[in-house]
Amino acid sequence: MEKILNHIPVSVLDLAPILEGETAGDAFRNARELAVALERFGYQRVWYAEHHNMANIASSATAVLIGYIAGATSHIRVGSGGVMLPNHAPLIIAEQFGTLEALYPGRIDLGLGRAPGTDQATSMALRRGLGASVDHFPDDVVELKDFLSAHSEPSRVRAIPGEGSEVPVWLLGSSTYSAQLAAMLGLPFAFASHFAPTHLEEALHLYRTRFTPSEQLSEPYVMACVNVIASDTDEAAERLATSFYQLALGIIRDERRPLQPPADSMEGLWTEYEEAAVSHMMKYTYVGGPARINQALEQFVTDTKVNELMVASYIYDLEAKIHSYELVSGCFRQQQAS
Repeated sequence: MEKILNHIPVSVLDLAPILEGETAGDAFRNARELAVALERFGYQRVWYAEHHNMANIASSATAVLIGYIAGATSHIRVGSGGVMLPNHAPLIIAEQFGTLEALYPGRIDLGLGRAPGTDQATSMALRRGLGASVDHFPDDVVELKDFLSAHSEPSRVRAIPGEGSEVPVWLLGSSTYSAQLAAMLGLPFAFASHFAPTHLEEALHLYRTRFTPSEQLSEPYVMACVNVIASDTDEAAERLATSFYQLALGIIRDERRPLQPPADSMEGLWTEYEEAAVSHMMKYTYVGGPARINQALEQFVTDTKVNELMVASYIYDLEAKIHSYELVSGCFRQQQAS
């Protein structure tokens, strides 16, 4: 039987994690080295997500990081997964991504999220003076797309650079809200199943059944993200995964520490309740050697019928992380050679 993964693009979500004992500068250099490897392995795109006030994530100035990564690579698409639009004026984002598109033509993606990407106090600090609200999100998306489009008549306010760049806009979501908005606007949709699995099936169904074609997209196009920790053996991957489990545990406890080195065991590090909570939140997490990972990813794509798969890997050691993505690329590399 022919592999499904040979026929769809596979991409990567990287949050430029800050490792225990390292700095944000180290995180950026690690992200650059990883992106160069991802390009070599044949991944379609690499995205960075806007988060704030988190000791373990360095991708807060997302557009700046995208420019840094795009400048270090040659053809892999680079984008946001996503920019949290309520934190910004649409004109600013249009200018930032218009600049990126002018510098790296045909390689920039603009994924937009509705959540703040942070806690309430930090959200207030980010939006001070903007008068922004998540309730304005649909209007802000339309306004942003308008700034990026080519106008037949001059507008009073123009995004320069940005106007006419037609940077591809994606909507991101972890519930059904953005799925329905993406369908209404005719935009590609990416679901955050790597940390919010509950509404995956419902969101994809609503998006596909309510989709309205647009100038950007003639038919539904959906991507979903999963967590993958791969190594040469199941046992080695299980040990690497303890760094990710500690990260997820920090989310449950609201304790955001830098990404921790792997532990010999999670026993004693979490309670039975916490283990169950992490397991639920990270339902679409696949840990193991190449055979186990290949089977899991094939099953996920078969079940969801996504047009594109996105993978996130939280691994402490950079070489092990790069090797994990190399092993995952073996699941679809035949596509690149065909």
